[in-house]
Amino acid sequence: MSNNRSGVFFGGLMLGATIGALTGLLVAPRTGRETRKILKKSANAIPELAEDLSTSVQIQADRLSAIALRNWDETLDRLQEAIAAGVDASQRESQVLKRQTSVEDSDSLPQQLERS
Repeated sequence: MSNNRSGVFFGGLMLGATIGALTGLLVAPRTGRETRKILKKSANAIPELAEDLSTSVQIQADRLSAIALRNWDETLDRLQEAIAAGVDASQRESQVLKRQTSVEDSDSLPQQLERS
């Protein structure tokens, strides 16, 4: 999760820096011509900035996907182990119950013979 937060932080940092730079240019004591030149340069840099941001987001998404897949695999393994343990325990309990039933049946046979 810290990877996701750092990606969001850096994305916000880049966006804030861009907005701050544009605001600073607009309120700076320059002539209109100078300000337009600077804005044009900044506007030309936006696609590169957007590409960098997109790459950063993609890297973070890939990391999160890998983490989620790893967590899913670990959860699936634990679930399979728990099911196998439950099946084994159920089979052992079934065998114990069969033995108890057969012992009770063999004990009750002489009593049934005595009654007849």
